[in-house]
Amino acid sequence: MSINFEQLKKLRREIHADPELSGRESKTADKVLEFIRQYNPDDILTQVGGQGIIATWDSGKPGKEILFRAELDALPIEEINTFNYKSTRQGVSHKCGHDGHSTILCGLAQHLNLNKLKQGKVRLVFQPAEENGEGAKAIIADKVFSKFSPDFVFALHNLPGYPLHDIVVKDGTFTAAVNSIIINLNGKTSHAAEPELGFNPALAVSEITKASLTLANNFPEKSDMSVVTPVFMEMGSKDYGISAGKASVHLTLRCWNDENLKKLEDQITQLSEEVARKYSLKVTFEYTQTFHANMNASSATDIVRSSAKNKKMTLVERPYPFKWGEDFGLFTARYEGCMFGLGAGINLPALHNPDYDFPDELIESGVKVFSGIIDEILSAN
Repeated sequence: MSINFEQLKKLRREIHADPELSGRESKTADKVLEFIRQYNPDDILTQVGGQGIIATWDSGKPGKEILFRAELDALPIEEINTFNYKSTRQGVSHKCGHDGHSTILCGLAQHLNLNKLKQGKVRLVFQPAEENGEGAKAIIADKVFSKFSPDFVFALHNLPGYPLHDIVVKDGTFTAAVNSIIINLNGKTSHAAEPELGFNPALAVSEITKASLTLANNFPEKSDMSVVTPVFMEMGSKDYGISAGKASVHLTLRCWNDENLKKLEDQITQLSEEVARKYSLKVTFEYTQTFHANMNASSATDIVRSSAKNKKMTLVERPYPFKWGEDFGLFTARYEGCMFGLGAGINLPALHNPDYDFPDELIESGVKVFSGIIDEILSAN
């Protein structure tokens, strides 16, 4: 008996067709739960950190505890593909490949059922709400998770732009520290014919945005790399007799580590306060969608390297981190772990593009490298 990849392909496409946003993944979780129950886990926990699932295969004998994590949620993006399993939900679609990542773990469930552990235990974590940065935090904060003590944690992410099936690794920082700041400016409205009688934030919005952009150092090979991206701005209302009295500037900030990100945040808050004073405005700050830098332990990364080599997979050493954020960084901050990449094809549309689709061929590759990791760790005990 072997892993049924046609069955896994069917599951992946079912999840793809019925995508759910962060924190609302109930149907997706139900599909996953129904599937993995067939493969005899020793324990299943549901509703962990929201819609999360943790399934455990336990040998009953001493040994290392390994945790693998995949995501459940989709994105607020309208799909433009026309294949027969395209998204049935308007404005929602799987454009980051989480349908594929979860299916890979379901394939690993099949593997664990076919290849009984001789020692140690393996936990599969299906995590909600990765896209908004809330899911890993909720899983780890859930009281049931405090009972676990994984020796190693692993996750993968598919990577368009790399050859299909390549394994992409890097010691240390793998994905950036990311935070989004909302700068709220409060002045005073006045008649549009008499703007001098109010405090309009328009010039402050312009100066803060321009000054923030000058702080960016978008050279990924540099240790002090930083990216500042304006993502949204609003001011006043569509009432043409009123000079605006309020505005907000929304920026996303990225650095290679949490310390540099904090410095960048401090610089932007300081310059915003100075500009606000210049224009007699009050300023407040909010932060949202925080992602800690994903720090790979060399011990765990070496295990991924060994698995890839033993499975005859092409190994690619990444010279510098990826600029996107990933909340698996909360796991690697607490446990020895590694996030690595799985090449999704040179010409595949980029992540978050409306025509992106996870390649079904990667399901087998993902199961292969994950099963190899289990072999590396539990055969070394």
